[in-house]
Amino acid sequence: MGHMKSVTAENLVKTYDKGAVRALDGLSLDVEEGTVLGVLGPNGAGKTTTVRILATLLSPDSGSATVAGIDVIKHPDKVREVIGLSGQYAAVDETLTGWDNLVMFGQLYHLGKSAAVSRATELLERFSLTEAARRPIKTYSGGMRRRLDLAASLIVKPKVLFLDEPTTGLDPRGRQDMWGVIEELVKDGVTLLLTTQYLEEADQLADEIAVIDHGRVIARGSSDELKRQVGGERLEIVVEQAHVSATARIVETVSGSKVAIDEGLRRVSAPVTTGASALIEALRAFDAEGIHPLDIGLKRPSLDDVFLALTGHVAEEEKPAEPDVRGRKRGKK
Repeated sequence: MGHMKSVTAENLVKTYDKGAVRALDGLSLDVEEGTVLGVLGPNGAGKTTTVRILATLLSPDSGSATVAGIDVIKHPDKVREVIGLSGQYAAVDETLTGWDNLVMFGQLYHLGKSAAVSRATELLERFSLTEAARRPIKTYSGGMRRRLDLAASLIVKPKVLFLDEPTTGLDPRGRQDMWGVIEELVKDGVTLLLTTQYLEEADQLADEIAVIDHGRVIARGSSDELKRQVGGERLEIVVEQAHVSATARIVETVSGSKVAIDEGLRRVSAPVTTGASALIEALRAFDAEGIHPLDIGLKRPSLDDVFLALTGHVAEEEKPAEPDVRGRKRGKK
């Protein structure tokens, strides 16, 4: 029986506009206790819909889900007691200070006044918001707001935390800061489900990654496993124009696979399974033929390459807003 599953989703289906838009199309995933699952996909892939269902904000049309062993459809109130949710839902009051917001959240969650105050103080300190604590939130930068939103989701120490695109819209510095904060949280042993459009974010933070496209999981594994699925390392060589065809011949011999030639960049590449020894073998052959590569190296596939190989399109593709946003405005609650 390996580890306990902290989150499970089975065959979730959710449609909008009388079934015209399928936000989720039989999505299944699970997260082991104390681990981080990164749910990776472009805009409109169904990431937010998934989080909303697991966090009991939305009911699926069919399928089932549990969080910390509790059925999200039958006992949503019990689920809410053990989760934290942060992301695109910042339910903070703009006119209040960061301090007042956190204390208010604490009281909403039935912490007594003094417990709410000490928890707020601790979280403001932890997220480097102490300086800004007494300022109204409308004066906060995007990054500060995100950190406050995350602090609010942690007022009651959750067993399971959902972060929906925690760094979307932040600048690179803000993103790095947020990653640091999230890595700290993970050390505390909380189970985390994180949605993201950023491949390097999933790479940095997640133990396992589920790639979703068009409302279903299309691949799953560690970052390394997914990279291997796309075919390990590639030998890449840039040479003078005159040597392209001879180089291609050598690389094909070394690789035993089909060679890709990019004429414009004078770059020849092919997958290799033997890594460094393939590199050395190629160098010896070039030497023997008097070819001097301008550049030569082994390239590990990036998660971008992985996404492209799995889906046939890039992850950062700009699509119209995710259907759930539309569904939320129109759909009658």
